[in-house]
Amino acid sequence: MKLYGALLSPFVRKVAVIATEKGVSWDLARGGPGSNDPDFLACSPLGKIPAIDDDGFTLADSTAIAFYLDGQYSGLQLIPDDPRLRAKAVFWDEFADTVLAASGLKILFNRLVGPKLLKVGGDEALALQGEAELPRWVDWLETQAPADGWLLGDTFSIADIAVASIFRTLAYVGHGVDAAARPNTAAWYARVTARPAWAEVAAKEEPIAQRIMAM
Repeated sequence: MKLYGALLSPFVRKVAVIATEKGVSWDLARGGPGSNDPDFLACSPLGKIPAIDDDGFTLADSTAIAFYLDGQYSGLQLIPDDPRLRAKAVFWDEFADTVLAASGLKILFNRLVGPKLLKVGGDEALALQGEAELPRWVDWLETQAPADGWLLGDTFSIADIAVASIFRTLAYVGHGVDAAARPNTAAWYARVTARPAWAEVAAKEEPIAQRIMAM
């Protein structure tokens, strides 16, 4: 499967981890806002990442791709059939992709992506706004993070992958999980990142991380 985007993106990483958990092999391809590559735009008409080309089946949006991969491939089920667990999984995915990302990515884009990667500068006022917004969501998550298991109880799911992926990206700008301040979240996050699929994706991301952190 061809996966368009960069692993720095929490949404691309989410798809990479889900695919790996499902046993689906994937290769990264360049793509993103501003790209004129026709193959990428055929997969992502809106020009956003992630997008996939899975043997001719094209699709964009991390949640849509997650639902496709979970239904198309056997292996560990990451979106439960039980109506209540399924609804909760969708909720956590939405929490990650909207409010948590909306706050955190203001910091990422204005302190890393814009000024260091794209060389277009950043808006420090927006970064500070993100820093002011973020504690509300991470403090609430600390009250929800389980002492054992996963965000859905005994069921590991897209919920864990989506939320953990945001924190991995925020670590690039000093806003990863703070174990001293939020021990419940840290313990849960450690369980997610210890999974073999996460570790496999992390190993592919590490060279990228080293280059970025050296900037």
